[in-house]
Amino acid sequence: MRKKVKVVDLQLGMFVDELCGSWMDHPFWKTAFKLANQKDLQTLRESNVMEVWIDTSKGLDIQTKAKVVTENEEKLKTDALLQQAANKESVAEARISLNQEINRARQIHAKARTAVMSMFQEARMGHAIEVAEVTTLVDDINQSVARNPGALISLARLKTKDDYTYLHSVAVCALMIGLGRTLGLTGDALKSAGMAGLLHDVGKMMIPNAVLNKPGKLTDDEFTTIKSHPLRGWEILKESYGVDAIALDVCLHHHERVDGKGYPNNISGDDLTLFARMGAVCDVYDAITSDRCYKNAWAPGEAIRKMAEWKDGHFDEIIFQSFVKTVGIYPIGSLVKLRSGRLGVVTDQSERSLLLPKVKVFFSTKSQIHIPPEIIDLALAQDSIVETEDPAKWGFDMKKITGLWQS
Repeated sequence: MRKKVKVVDLQLGMFVDELCGSWMDHPFWKTAFKLANQKDLQTLRESNVMEVWIDTSKGLDIQTKAKVVTENEEKLKTDALLQQAANKESVAEARISLNQEINRARQIHAKARTAVMSMFQEARMGHAIEVAEVTTLVDDINQSVARNPGALISLARLKTKDDYTYLHSVAVCALMIGLGRTLGLTGDALKSAGMAGLLHDVGKMMIPNAVLNKPGKLTDDEFTTIKSHPLRGWEILKESYGVDAIALDVCLHHHERVDGKGYPNNISGDDLTLFARMGAVCDVYDAITSDRCYKNAWAPGEAIRKMAEWKDGHFDEIIFQSFVKTVGIYPIGSLVKLRSGRLGVVTDQSERSLLLPKVKVFFSTKSQIHIPPEIIDLALAQDSIVETEDPAKWGFDMKKITGLWQS
């Protein structure tokens, strides 16, 4: 079992599984080792590291009566927050419309693409990441999501296969912040969630492009290489100044599943932190709603439906429910069919109900013709959504139909 203990309570024979703090705070090149000599113990006590995680299955347990934070206690804290989110009523925050935010979101989106691309290229060349350089960017994304979460999240979903890795990181940052707000996170915790989303896939910079962007099916060896990116990203972040424990955790564990069938450590739901559970949902949603070198994107509404089918084994149920509250049952960009027979694309969420978004209608299924585009607020209309539709079935270019992302 892992336990968090204060450095002053360490004893020879304990196995240090993780040092809490920046790599700048200690001289050790390894982050997991058995305390076998007095010199290492004294070095730790004289460093700036205040706490460490020990693994009692690999070394001695703590023998003092000092307060110990076990992983079970960490879990109880997480469960308390999740229960709070489950009981939380959907309260509409004061926000502006998507059309009012879209231009600012477009500017942030362009800035974020450039910043993340530069940061990840530095990692590819073996340089440490300068987190301070993107702190302001995370703040900008946080503020945009607060004004209207749909604007930046929708923009970040519209990426090419070539810039997928960079804009996927931007999208997951925005989704983590949006989900964090729904869960009740504030202040530094919310910013840390956003930074974790921005950095979670940095390990892909260590994967050969021929494997990362392969259009066909991966061989077993290639899939093993792909699966190494969480650990490789964690190793990069461990050597980068200013990266906190939340970013390290999400980077390493965003591909874990609550049923323990994820990777790289096959950690089960009870042992996954709140932020790792958040990262798993946000990562999958953006991945499956984006065009990839080996598959076309799923429509947002279809993605939510599919994820709902997976949640028992893949995702934390309360986290997923909160995620749906964040993006909507019919996320922005979803093609929907109304009871009137018209087709439309969801352009904004309603403050009244997740079932009653604003829809831009443009096609009549009864007449099989395009009709003059019209924005309908279903919270105020007599019409309602019957089902989601597959854009490919109708041959629609959804980016053009929305008209929101054109320059």
